[in-house]
Amino acid sequence: MFQAAAKTLSVTTATSVTRGLLLSIRHYCERTPVKLRVSEAFSGAELGAKIKVQGWVHSVRQQKANLFLHVNDGSSLQSLQIVASSELNDRLLTFGSAVEVTGVLRKSPHQKQPVELEADQIHVVGKCNPVDFPFKIKERHSLEYIRQFPHLRCRTNNFSSLLRIRSEATTAIHSYFKENGFVQIHTPVITSNDCEGAGELFQVEPSGPKNDEDENFFSVPAFLTVSGQLHLEVMSGAFSRVYTFGPTFRAENSQSRRHLAEFYMVEAEVSFTQSLEDLTKVMEDVFRSATEHVLAHCAKDVDLFHKHVTPGHRDTVEAMLKKSFPVITYSEAIDILKRSSQKFAFPTDWGCDLQTEHEKYLVKHCGNIPVFVTDYPYDLKPFYARDNQDHPKHTAAAVDLLVPGVGELCGGSLREERLDLLSARLEEAGLKDTYSWYLDLRRFGSVPHGGFGLGFERYLQCILGVDNIKDVIPFPRVSHSCLL
Repeated sequence: MFQAAAKTLSVTTATSVTRGLLLSIRHYCERTPVKLRVSEAFSGAELGAKIKVQGWVHSVRQQKANLFLHVNDGSSLQSLQIVASSELNDRLLTFGSAVEVTGVLRKSPHQKQPVELEADQIHVVGKCNPVDFPFKIKERHSLEYIRQFPHLRCRTNNFSSLLRIRSEATTAIHSYFKENGFVQIHTPVITSNDCEGAGELFQVEPSGPKNDEDENFFSVPAFLTVSGQLHLEVMSGAFSRVYTFGPTFRAENSQSRRHLAEFYMVEAEVSFTQSLEDLTKVMEDVFRSATEHVLAHCAKDVDLFHKHVTPGHRDTVEAMLKKSFPVITYSEAIDILKRSSQKFAFPTDWGCDLQTEHEKYLVKHCGNIPVFVTDYPYDLKPFYARDNQDHPKHTAAAVDLLVPGVGELCGGSLREERLDLLSARLEEAGLKDTYSWYLDLRRFGSVPHGGFGLGFERYLQCILGVDNIKDVIPFPRVSHSCLL
């Protein structure tokens, strides 16, 4: 009997402890706010719960009894409305200040916003003097104006939208290559090779005192890479599909709207191919896949650009996605330019390089959609481009993708895999000793292959309609300007 009583007491005690623990946990959960990003709050999953958001004030409106704030943390174009008692107002609570807000998430009575936060606590984390802050409340600043403040422009709607689009486009490009069997290669930023052969290089040297024994830190001249192509060609001797996505550098003394000293390139190499069609298919698929992803995942951000920055450009983007990209040869392009009534600043004779004005005209001529131009004059292309061996017009198996508003977006070619022809061209250019390793690639298990590079910032210009390339990269680098 005593054992049964003891057992009953034990169970009762355990049950009481469990209930107490559950009540404590429930009480703790009710008191402890759930930390959410603004985009998560808009999902409505935490309606009725006590939450905490952290972000920056985009607007402040004081009424007699209530205070209204709009707070954003960069996770969404739309800001979260905060409703609070006017007693919670603080002289430090200004446009641009950083805040931490706690309260209950409620369904909003207003159609333009699904939820709002009834605040019971507002803490100013970082103050901001709105008089000195270069961006003003409820004012839409131009891209040119905000470009003057590279350390602050991410706080504007235009540029925060751009950065979200840029992030999603990056994700989409990586996803495309992964889904299509490409292996990502981290090609070096510092290299001893000049891939393009144009000499537009930034040389890399240590800032400290030089070692008397070695003239160069690496014992050979080293430069910031202009392209990861040659390193991808190394890898294409062991992998059938490779790609890289990273920064590249060109020491061009240019202040144009299309050039940067530092920019990002998507580059791919495909082995066992003897057809430019294999390359143009990948170029077109990357463009379509990335654009469709961006339109689906950043619809409001893209709409902001198409509505306020480049009105009407959405129609151009949709037209690009509806039709297959046409293909013309360089010779056909020259004939189109020569028949044109437009006066060009640069010559249009066969053998001349296509300039931006030519490229934009060809795009419009083909229906204002992207167009491939193939088989350029052999002498216009670098040593690695495959010789078509056609006569009398000597051409290379090279291709450019021209797009609306920008001109050249992609450039690629089949690579010269024939050892004798490649060796002869390198010797003619005085580069045979420098690129002896490149010839080795053709000696040991070489296969026909080709590849291309896509300028990431130009891609963003194309789909958003942005005129200046400096407005689609976080920190633009151009000649005579290296802010931050």
